[in-house]
Amino acid sequence: MMDWNSLICDQRLGMEDFSDQRHHVRSDFQRDYDRLIFSSPFRRLQNKTQVFPLPGSIFVHNRLTHSLEVSTVGRSMAREVAIRLREKHPEAEWLPKLDDIGDIVAAACLCHDLGNPPFGHSGEKTIAAYFGEGPGQEILPLLSEQQQQDLLNFEGNANSFRLLAHQFSGRRKGGMAMTYSTLASIVKYPYSSLHASKKGKFGFFSSEEEIWRKVAERLGIPEVEPGRFVRHPLVYITEAADDICYQIMDLEDSHKLKILSEQEVSDLFLEFFDESTREKRRKVLQTLDDPNERVSYLRSSVIGSMVESCAEAFVANEERILKGENVGPLVELMDTRLRDAYRNCSRTAWNKIYLAPEVVDIELGGNQILSYLMKVLMDAVLHPEKNYSGLLLNIFPKQYDTRAESLYERVQSVLDHVSGMTDVYALDLFRKLNGHSLPAV
Repeated sequence: MMDWNSLICDQRLGMEDFSDQRHHVRSDFQRDYDRLIFSSPFRRLQNKTQVFPLPGSIFVHNRLTHSLEVSTVGRSMAREVAIRLREKHPEAEWLPKLDDIGDIVAAACLCHDLGNPPFGHSGEKTIAAYFGEGPGQEILPLLSEQQQQDLLNFEGNANSFRLLAHQFSGRRKGGMAMTYSTLASIVKYPYSSLHASKKGKFGFFSSEEEIWRKVAERLGIPEVEPGRFVRHPLVYITEAADDICYQIMDLEDSHKLKILSEQEVSDLFLEFFDESTREKRRKVLQTLDDPNERVSYLRSSVIGSMVESCAEAFVANEERILKGENVGPLVELMDTRLRDAYRNCSRTAWNKIYLAPEVVDIELGGNQILSYLMKVLMDAVLHPEKNYSGLLLNIFPKQYDTRAESLYERVQSVLDHVSGMTDVYALDLFRKLNGHSLPAV
């Protein structure tokens, strides 16, 4: 059974032998958060699609604003959990460590989408399809079974862990040198690609498996079978914050884009409350003239209710979670009214938002762009002797080892480059490589 005393650890990856006895104003977990805010991978999220195409005159969420909101919700939920755990275990020796879980979860939420490629979730599928359906099929027989599965199930979550923990060329040991607890709190699927679910989900590439093992061992996270571990408990909070923001904020965006009417969104949000509370909400709505403000008010109320219910569910299932049992998403453990209202939001989002023409268009366009970039960049790395390859290799950032000894590492250098692109950069490079855009023309 896991215990909080081991699970909350401020040791930094790559700095295990470094001891700093100085007193700092910020905790190590707060420093994790600040380090992420100032990092290049985090800044690039501002130009990556969340669901809707990047905004013109109407602002909708991108990966960066989504991550900031998830971080805020995650911090609030973790603090709610800490309050309840103190009441539940008033004599526990690890109670002081609960002061840090809000900062741990806030940092984990901030970087949970760091490894996602451009053009939304379709980007992951496009990269995986390159190996499952496209030219990448020729590479697979030359790789180990686990390496093959890494590519066939390319996963943004696993790529986020790689971005944080891998020592890229010219970079320091430990990657971004995050604390062990923050690293573990982003791994939603703590198993290798050999155990990938039907949806292709897994938590770390074979190249980072030893790093994950090191983190898991230090935190006391059990390995239930070779390559499969249990979750760090704080992953449940990170996941719930993401689930809440993803569905609820997408509904608000859909109203701004006139995909859903104010009435449709309001009706969905009001389902989260009992009749007495609904009446109070309606009275407040009557004082607001701006439709966007009315939707925003209801959205805020919904998130607050879900945060509290998810925190209650976490504490109620604490023993099972610490035993490593998979209790399922916290949003599915909320009280019946909230859970059913959330499910209704999910159904509406799938039927009316994620299949909306503007969403499908960005996925179609992104698929073509990424498929082409994967093809030409992979060819350059695999055949560096070609003249055109030499030109293409010059556009790779120096941190990506395109001339690594192993084939798998060279393939990963392409995935690192492509997944790190913003939507705008990928589109611009696509145009340049096709001769549609020249700097001097």
